Amino acid sequence: MLAVEAANTSQQITTKSVHESLWPLHLSDHLQQENSTNLVISENQSKNVSNFVEKDDNSTKYITQPLDEWEISKNLSRNVTTLQVENSTTSQNNQETDHQNSEPLIEEVVTEKVQEPLCKTEEPRTEFCEIKTGVMINGKSSSVFVVSSSKTDRSISAEGNNSLSTIIRPYARKEDATALSQVRKWSVQQVKDKQEIPTCGRNHGVPAVLFSLGGYVGNNFHEFTDVVIPLYITSRQYNREVQFLVTDNRPYFINKFQNLLKGLSKYEIINIDKEEQVHCFPSATIGLKRHPKEMSIDPAKHSYSMRDFRDFLRESYSLKRVNAIRIKDNKHRKKPRLLILSRRRTRAFTNIGEIQAMARSLGYKVTVAEADPNLARFSELVNSCDVMMGVHGAGLTNIVFLPENAVFIQVLPIGGFEWLAKNDFGVPSKEMNLKYLEYKIGSEESSLIQQYPLDHAVFTDPYSIGKDWEVFKSIFLEKQNVNLDVNRFRSILVKALQLLHDQ
Repeated sequence: MLAVEAANTSQQITTKSVHESLWPLHLSDHLQQENSTNLVISENQSKNVSNFVEKDDNSTKYITQPLDEWEISKNLSRNVTTLQVENSTTSQNNQETDHQNSEPLIEEVVTEKVQEPLCKTEEPRTEFCEIKTGVMINGKSSSVFVVSSSKTDRSISAEGNNSLSTIIRPYARKEDATALSQVRKWSVQQVKDKQEIPTCGRNHGVPAVLFSLGGYVGNNFHEFTDVVIPLYITSRQYNREVQFLVTDNRPYFINKFQNLLKGLSKYEIINIDKEEQVHCFPSATIGLKRHPKEMSIDPAKHSYSMRDFRDFLRESYSLKRVNAIRIKDNKHRKKPRLLILSRRRTRAFTNIGEIQAMARSLGYKVTVAEADPNLARFSELVNSCDVMMGVHGAGLTNIVFLPENAVFIQVLPIGGFEWLAKNDFGVPSKEMNLKYLEYKIGSEESSLIQQYPLDHAVFTDPYSIGKDWEVFKSIFLEKQNVNLDVNRFRSILVKALQLLHDQ
């Protein structure tokens, strides 16, 4: 880059790198990223001479034709003469000599495009490597090889140092040590000589996405927020022309989500841990992208939204209903359908019969069901309902199958569940275009009243108990059921009817 700086006080021209001068904000869109050469004059601030050269009466004129070196020098000389100090007593001859001595000194700086690292380990919730060149994957050694030349090297290290390898755990909950303890580590290595890597045993013509089915797979909430949604974000762009490689394989997961997996890839999933041969791909993503928030997608960053994801679910499971019932347009007087999500072991409703009777008296058609791992069947049931209610837990993840503008009611047990309830389901449900209602039970509605006195910290200060996760889990998650006060809860179901009417 060409850089020139004229000093107002001494009438002398000094060179200065563009990186040391005040960068003009209005020129940021004009920077060329590779091998660009600009000419800059600094007079209180830099000016890009490739667009702005001549100054008359402090006004800038645009030039539309490129200037050769002589013209640039001539224009610079003309500009420099205007920078003379007032009241100077120097003779005209001396001025001409000074002017000749002040011919602009030109420093050429070649700028090169700064390339991003292959591996991004500084994301808040995940780590992944996005490799755009040839990739060799050895399942036996849990190794990924990237061949590159020294001229086009991109450091694998996210910190931008000269490291040629990094360790990736391809599960999208990197801050959770317990989850990652069940995730296999993969070494991503950058090599400059093909002789350093094993020979390809199988060549593929499509990109690969490698991800783990370890961590908390087996919990419906974590299956969606840690794997399914991140996998959608990472692979949807390929329009099914992508090869999935799973590590820490759990066949149960593949069977449960087979409709979704087939909707994202047309190729049979490879259990890479069991492969003896090296698999080669034109490009690959090791690990999964994800949004920092639970059950969420950032459309500005990933070009998809949770609404797009829900459209994909409806397509994958052939779900018929797009929108919930609108009561005011209900010409056929159909009753809105309420799904009460029951639980068997803990945080279960102990008076479902009373809840059903009260809901029917308000005009609901009521269905009671426990979450079913058969998603093809259960997604259809959820999609047929207009209102869904349940106690905080992984089963509530099935709200993803509700139609647009349906109402979701989350029941919060005793234990200070407000933060979990909001972040796990409250905020995500709104991004899914659902109407969200929340009901916090009272002490008398919790089965804990039979185990602890009302003045116990379980009721008066549950947050003090919540500081220890294991204690919190054992008391509030594993030993608590709910006996809903139907008279108190009635107003929530009335509000749900109003939301269905007003949408």
